Amino acid sequence: MHIPPALDPVTAVQDRFGEALLRVKHFRGETTLIIKPEVIADVMKFLRDTVGLVYNFLHDISAVDYYPDPPTDEHPERFGVAYHIYSMLYNRRLRVKVYLPEEDPRVPTISHIWKGANWLEREIIDMMGITFDGHPDPRRLLMPEDWHGHPHRRDYPLGKETVQFSFNVEEILKFKPFAQE
Repeated sequence: MHIPPALDPVTAVQDRFGEALLRVKHFRGETTLIIKPEVIADVMKFLRDTVGLVYNFLHDISAVDYYPDPPTDEHPERFGVAYHIYSMLYNRRLRVKVYLPEEDPRVPTISHIWKGANWLEREIIDMMGITFDGHPDPRRLLMPEDWHGHPHRRDYPLGKETVQFSFNVEEILKFKPFAQE
């Protein structure tokens, strides 16, 4: 069995997509490609199907909210979506990342490329409020349909309850719901 030689993913994506590759980041042996959001599906399909790359396993999709930090060169928008992929043939990992604006964060779905992306994208839709255009089933996954807001956003209000101790028990019990007999 002949295995084609491995290609450099940075060079391959740069040659194929040019200006869509915004930046490359190398950190502790990991490579991250930062690309324009509108071409994510094309880039992911290219990375999966190109001989010499064959990133055939979508490991995870994660999202981050940089609020309240203002945009910087490191994160030019409020939200980041990172796709973690792995090539089983060449035993190497790659992260592909896009940045999305605070107002109407949208990125194309990749669920038609990897079926496993369906649930991962739905979790991000539900918890972060990022829209995946073309997603086949954008219903909420973890929260009820009538839930307002997105709990993983950093500006989401925290619900907290004061811990009951012996010195504040009367104050706490005033606000506890008890069953009526």
